[in-house]
Amino acid sequence: MRVSIIGQAAFGEAVLKRLIEDGVEIVAASAPEPREGGRPDPLWVAAEEAGLTPIDTAALKSEDGLAAWRAAGAELGVMAFVTEMLPEEALTAPEHGTIQYHPSLLPLHRGSSAMNWPIIFGRTETGLSIFWPDKGMDTGPVLLQKTCEIGPDDTLGSLYFERLFPMGVDALAEAVALVDSGEAPRTEQDHALSTYEPPCDEEHARIPWHLPAQQVYDLIRGCNPQPGAWTTRRGERLGVFDCRLSLRDEPGMPGAVLRIEEDGI
Repeated sequence: MRVSIIGQAAFGEAVLKRLIEDGVEIVAASAPEPREGGRPDPLWVAAEEAGLTPIDTAALKSEDGLAAWRAAGAELGVMAFVTEMLPEEALTAPEHGTIQYHPSLLPLHRGSSAMNWPIIFGRTETGLSIFWPDKGMDTGPVLLQKTCEIGPDDTLGSLYFERLFPMGVDALAEAVALVDSGEAPRTEQDHALSTYEPPCDEEHARIPWHLPAQQVYDLIRGCNPQPGAWTTRRGERLGVFDCRLSLRDEPGMPGAVLRIEEDGI
């Protein structure tokens, strides 16, 4: 099957290499174009190493970029970590359309921070979806889904790199094979069950010390490493990443510093 891939970062690179290992013919690749003085995107580099001439993802919104994308003659498009909305013309250019990876069990947790919020909310399970994108925000029909546990001490980093990253690479490879075999489903999402959360940014990452310890712990976990939970100490901003949950009774007001020890505050 002739496949075009759109993505970025280590995940996009890993998906490209996995598809090549599986014998998939990659006919086009798109990633953020390297900026002068900046580090080139891993997918861009991997595409060049594979003999491709990558197209800047932003260019897919232009007539010239779309023309080049169509000219590749892909049978299927694969979106591997795409953080912006693309025009419908780019999605429908391949013969069978385009599939996309999303790190949640759609229709739950639509949006760009789908991994942060389940941890912040104290969930114990999440997963990933491979779906057929449409004009909406993560609203298209689902091709396949995989579930995984959120451990009590998982962070955003551990959940992604230990589970959702490798599972996602495998799931996209499986999805491509299903499309190639003609057995790929298109299961409509139940939009009545959908949830959407905003991007988890610095505003959401400020630690609300008035909440119960478990909720504070979940917020810190869900923001580690990005965007990074934070608080203030004597007017200075203090980032909080790794922490331990203690449920023992302690004197003092919420947020007060009780002890400063060698391994933490």
